Amino acid sequence: MIAAGEVVERPMGVVKELVENAVDAGAKRITVAVEEGGIASITVTDDGCGMDSRDAVNAFLRHATSKIRSSEDLWDISTLGFRGEALPSIASVSKLTLTTSDGNDCTRVVIEYGKTVSVSAWPCNQGTEITVENLFYRTPARLKHLRSSAYENSLIQDVIMKFAMSHPEIAFCFISSGREAFRTTGSGDLKEVIFQCWGREAAEAAVPASFSDFDYRVNGYLVKPNITRSSRNFMHIFLNSRMVRTYRLYQAVMDGYEDFIVKGRKPLCVLNIEMDPHLLDVNVHPSKWEVRISKENQLEYLLKDNVREILKNTMLAPTIRPSRESVQYEQIPLETNLTFQKPFVTAGEPKPPVPETDEVPFVPEEPARKPSLTPADPEPGAGTEPAAPQTVIQKLPEMQVIGQLHDKFILCACEAGLAVIDQHAAQERVHYEQYCKALNQNPVMLECLVPLTLTAGDDLVRRIDELNEAASDLHITFEPFGHDTLLVRRIPAWMKDVEEEPFLQDVLDNFRNERRSQYTRMEKKKIATMACHHSIRFNRSLTMQEMNEVVAQLNDCENPYHCPHGRPTFVILEEKDLTKEFLR
Repeated sequence: MIAAGEVVERPMGVVKELVENAVDAGAKRITVAVEEGGIASITVTDDGCGMDSRDAVNAFLRHATSKIRSSEDLWDISTLGFRGEALPSIASVSKLTLTTSDGNDCTRVVIEYGKTVSVSAWPCNQGTEITVENLFYRTPARLKHLRSSAYENSLIQDVIMKFAMSHPEIAFCFISSGREAFRTTGSGDLKEVIFQCWGREAAEAAVPASFSDFDYRVNGYLVKPNITRSSRNFMHIFLNSRMVRTYRLYQAVMDGYEDFIVKGRKPLCVLNIEMDPHLLDVNVHPSKWEVRISKENQLEYLLKDNVREILKNTMLAPTIRPSRESVQYEQIPLETNLTFQKPFVTAGEPKPPVPETDEVPFVPEEPARKPSLTPADPEPGAGTEPAAPQTVIQKLPEMQVIGQLHDKFILCACEAGLAVIDQHAAQERVHYEQYCKALNQNPVMLECLVPLTLTAGDDLVRRIDELNEAASDLHITFEPFGHDTLLVRRIPAWMKDVEEEPFLQDVLDNFRNERRSQYTRMEKKKIATMACHHSIRFNRSLTMQEMNEVVAQLNDCENPYHCPHGRPTFVILEEKDLTKEFLR
């Protein structure tokens, strides 16, 4: 009635099933030790109720389980495991050793690739210890699809962190290749677990969330919107303390954050939803990651409305933390040919006075070049070498700035008629291409007098060499600082125009979640977002010099016709159409 044909796909799945059994056994302390990312060996030790000798043998029979007694219990599943398929599936693809004691019987069972080798009495403490060795050794078709041991180790650590968040009352310890990588105290304080998993900044920004209706009761923490991630891997929603993937509920939480978070960013949260087991069907997929929820629409509205209300009450007086003031920089003397030939429009101190505004100040370039679209005339007698004259490729039609419309659009006269330039979209394109060039050349480096610290997790610290190789095209070097923290001492000069720590955290997140073996560079969408945040906004009055500079810089772009998001930077109203409108 419940057979699902479970197949063990990777070491992380083995750890998940064994830890679920330990939780069901009432364990208060669970230790997971792995070698080579779990491929060589996995050992899970708990202090739960244990088993007698008879159950120790029967546990490896297919569909044998002690967690349900009758078919009616399938409607009221309160344990994490219930099908009795995990242990025989694991034993069929590995060498497995079970040592268990219920306080009376002490038993040791050895099974090699589905065949029982020995069953004997063995002295041990109350609880259970299972060791899985040489996983997939005799099934090379599965073995070849595994990633590197470091990647598999990261997946295991991630699933243990999820267990720790869903069960803060249990003390978890993760040991990788003989070194402790993660530990919780089991005090029951979820905020303490958040600190261990995500670092101090996220724990300090965690806001308690507790709300309910007739069917559902939600408890946990929402992290304030000033801390975000580029993926939803940091959104943890548990159903009756069971880790699941529920994309509709993720979207409901993001909808609650919608008015408080930048578009494209994802929030951090840990929420446990308690409900009657009759409302939850967990027998949907063999891995039990997918579930079905009765009255799911009701739960979505409950999450969205209450998350918005909690954040609204929390963010009435937001606190802005200065970023650049807290980190001082010291310029490194470099060759002049390594500096940018053309500074960012928004960088540096403002030269001409501009109207007071909350927007990022717009500063034209140094007046070394004329604010026009034609190249500067050479000085008399300058350059006697027979080099080819430098020509400027005219991408845009000749435009003469005549004014600004409603502080939003730049109006230019051109041969075809009237050109209307979207000032924000135009400078988005300019900044986008400048950032792209900065990422592909040797930029000016700035020394951080106070190094930037990032909570990365033990898995990334172990992969520090691989991480630095992947981030080499960004000219960033990470240094280990403890078992779960990284330091950055030097950053490119262009990074001062962005929030440094969130940017570097995104680099780490992308590296951790990258499916390819090499992380090459930032996604174009992220660079476009950076460009958008540092461009002229609407309702900003510009001087004639500034408007001419926007047009000149737009003409220098490789693609001056569209912003990074695909919107047009300008449109042209042809003169003949205007003439028709005036009946001439």
